[in-house]
Amino acid sequence: MANYLTLKKSNCKNCYKCIRHCPVKSIRFSANQAHIIGDECIMCGQCFVVCPQNAKEIVNETERARVLLQSGAPVYISLAPSFIANYDGIGIESMRKAIKQLGFYDVEETAIGATIVKTEYEKLLADEHRDIVISSCCHSVNLLIQKYFPNILGYLADVVTPMHAHCADIKRRCPEAKTVFIGPCVSKKDEADFTGGMVDAVLTFEELTEWLKEENIELEPGVDKTPESLARFFPTTGGILKTLVNRTPGYTYMAIDGVENCIEALKDIESGKIHNCFIEMSACAGSCIGGPVMEKYHRSPVKDYMSVASYAGDRDFDFEPLDPFVVRKNYLPIDRHATQPTEAEINEVLRKMGKFKPSDELNCGSCGYNTCREKAAAVIAGKAEISMCLPFLKDKAESFSECIVNNTPNGLIVLNENLEVQQINDAARKIMNIRSASDVLGDQVIRILDPGIFVQVLNTKRSVRDERVYLAEYKKYVEQTVVYDAAYNLLVCIIRDVTDEENEREKKENISRQTVEIADKVVDKQMRIVQEIASLLGETAAETKIALTKLKESISDE
Repeated sequence: MANYLTLKKSNCKNCYKCIRHCPVKSIRFSANQAHIIGDECIMCGQCFVVCPQNAKEIVNETERARVLLQSGAPVYISLAPSFIANYDGIGIESMRKAIKQLGFYDVEETAIGATIVKTEYEKLLADEHRDIVISSCCHSVNLLIQKYFPNILGYLADVVTPMHAHCADIKRRCPEAKTVFIGPCVSKKDEADFTGGMVDAVLTFEELTEWLKEENIELEPGVDKTPESLARFFPTTGGILKTLVNRTPGYTYMAIDGVENCIEALKDIESGKIHNCFIEMSACAGSCIGGPVMEKYHRSPVKDYMSVASYAGDRDFDFEPLDPFVVRKNYLPIDRHATQPTEAEINEVLRKMGKFKPSDELNCGSCGYNTCREKAAAVIAGKAEISMCLPFLKDKAESFSECIVNNTPNGLIVLNENLEVQQINDAARKIMNIRSASDVLGDQVIRILDPGIFVQVLNTKRSVRDERVYLAEYKKYVEQTVVYDAAYNLLVCIIRDVTDEENEREKKENISRQTVEIADKVVDKQMRIVQEIASLLGETAAETKIALTKLKESISDE
């Protein structure tokens, strides 16, 4: 299968929305990117529709159509009947006139092929007396049965799609012609590869609109209704049933749209509970007018249906029957190469996701999978990662955060903008002698701390860091940092108990002060001693001087 849906890797943002909306979970998530699994995809295009980042792209075949135009062969357009809903107030003649200006030979309605197909349905119901017949017009439904319900392939009508039938009819009438289908469907691009060359290229309405815009070609308003156009109902839910004029007695005729509803119906058929019915199945809700490439992404199902209904006639298109070998097709099983994991493997992955008992399996769907077990199977198949489980990540983050909060030696208090305590850890409770967190949670912070610093930070939105204060009530010295979290409108206060540091500092200051006092006393005492010694030396020197003077005089007299 060619990959007609591609991914702009830079735009994938880990939202898992495509997985959540993929009815068959054919998306692999790895390296923070979503990847479409071709073997499992049914080309319904839901991932393209729901992607919030526009990360999914549909392969553009405009250039292929240009090459066909340059080949010299007459190139016909098969225009899907849903065009009337996509292009408000524009009929087939207006579309033909505009598209022919691009260089195409002619434009015909795919509804002609729809008439061929519905006639074939009537034949196989009337002539072959089949128990159950499932319409084969929707390629996505065909892929769904081929890949996921191969054991009931026998109930899928072995009839080609309207696109295939119409292009085959064009080439029967004009063997040298090339054909390009234009419609609202992604899967038609894939189907064209399996039509044996009947369909040479497929464009979406969006590609056509862009091409017309590039060439400055405008669509002229005007609706031209013809009675031979009953098959224009085909793109609506129940539209095929409306065209079945010759219904076989004893059959129940029903229409089912949306892949999820189709899957449930196929399960019913698989169980053997359903008999004698013709089931029209469409992958898109609302059928083709709800297609993934209808340009109006926000659909108007009622308005679109009314556009189709008012444009449809009450008789069939005239056509020349095709060779049965052309209009009939055998749909074969398509192997998805899928293996079923064992119960032990699933349980091992569940344990890694923190799911140890059934009550742990929340089945919340945040990862994109319907159940935790389905997610575990996807992990085993390499399609998903354990980290995609939001409750697992939340529990892990909370556990990690709680471990840090409860084991940090610093006190932690979280307040809201009303200065009410939202969270308090064990260290903070120990500092303030609070018996239990419930004693203060929800209360004003003034009950346990001076609110001044919190009011300051709340008003200025500027943090205060490492402010040392004395909590007289608790006889504690602390360093407090208060930060305002603008994202969550919270005040976070981190308190570090520095009482021991402060006491040690005061002790050192006391020792220093005592040392200084002792030193001063020693100095004073030494000075007194010096002075006393000096005084004694002074007296002694005077006495000696007197004695020597007397001695000198005495000697002189002699």
